[in-house]
Amino acid sequence: MEQAEISTETSSTVITCWAAIAWTANAPLSIEKVEVDPPKPGEVRIKIISSGLCGTDKHILDGKNKVPLPAILGHEGAGIVESIGEGVTSVKPGDKVLTFPIPECKECQFCLHPKGNMCLKEKVLSPTGLMLDGTSRFTCRGRKIYNLFGTSTFTEYTVVHEIAVGKIDAAAPMDKVCIMSCAVPTGFGAVFNTARVTPGSTCVVFGLGGVGLAVVMGCKASGASRIIGVDINEKKFPPARALGVTDCLNPRNLKKPVQEVVKEMTGGGVDFAFEVIGNTDTVVAALESCHMSYGVCVMVGESPSNSRLSFDPILLLPERSLKGSIMGEYKTRSCIPKLVTDYIQKKFNTDPLITHQLPFQKINEAFELLHGGYCIRCVLLF
Repeated sequence: MEQAEISTETSSTVITCWAAIAWTANAPLSIEKVEVDPPKPGEVRIKIISSGLCGTDKHILDGKNKVPLPAILGHEGAGIVESIGEGVTSVKPGDKVLTFPIPECKECQFCLHPKGNMCLKEKVLSPTGLMLDGTSRFTCRGRKIYNLFGTSTFTEYTVVHEIAVGKIDAAAPMDKVCIMSCAVPTGFGAVFNTARVTPGSTCVVFGLGGVGLAVVMGCKASGASRIIGVDINEKKFPPARALGVTDCLNPRNLKKPVQEVVKEMTGGGVDFAFEVIGNTDTVVAALESCHMSYGVCVMVGESPSNSRLSFDPILLLPERSLKGSIMGEYKTRSCIPKLVTDYIQKKFNTDPLITHQLPFQKINEAFELLHGGYCIRCVLLF
């Protein structure tokens, strides 16, 4: 693969580079040359160094989650600022940065609230595939290409709004920290900020992928006495046990619903349940696994577009709680760079979540690994 074609002075020029394009769902990604426009006011153009593959990207390729296509997917990226648009002050060319699918404008009611993190300028709940001005920065074959969640990291260069970019420590290992853009804060925050897992508690985690195992790590760090892991892929059980899971369950091998087994194992239910798959049936199973009176169920996975939850409301009446958590309730630009610094200072180690690293041009092989359950997190290197 040729190197990206870049002029000596790129801040006001179009960059021609390679990107993986999803022309349609249920088809392999196509690696093609794209033109990446210069950043407009308030925008940042970034040279991507690494990008993680998230289950959400897979759901989009599988047609379960609807976004405008053709698009450049990917939202878990680490890179270096190449150029900035007018008015950008928080980063400069040469800075190491992360891209965030949930921005932080620091101006709207949710950004200003001490708890809220769902910035009003987000592009996740109702993805338009366009920048805030309603246009695109990508062109391929003379056709405009949509972005994903205002990020798009399956490309050598991307353009992101300043409100979705966070400067990180210059010492950050760029082949490792891309998972701090999504998987790690999503999992950790679901435990520390949303559920607030307590020492000595019992937990169940549905889905033992990258985010699910970040949840497991958070539960262990919180002092949970028992962590039950649920997955239909038993290849994930050994790494799950290594990270803190005490009991592993494969629902396909059980003679009764998994939630019934969990309740039998825990004397009526767990204190905290996490659904990290993105499936309405497992959300209900996780909720039913919770103890009444004080059980807390946290929905972390993104369920298919237009799906609906259906359960007996009596489950909630005896004071069970069902909560949603996106990006772990972290205010992205304010909080996540601090997580990177803590990682560098070895306050925690998320390296075991990355089981595979592949060159960018092997992105379809990476998705095959993810689809087959052979990896926890695969990182693409550019």
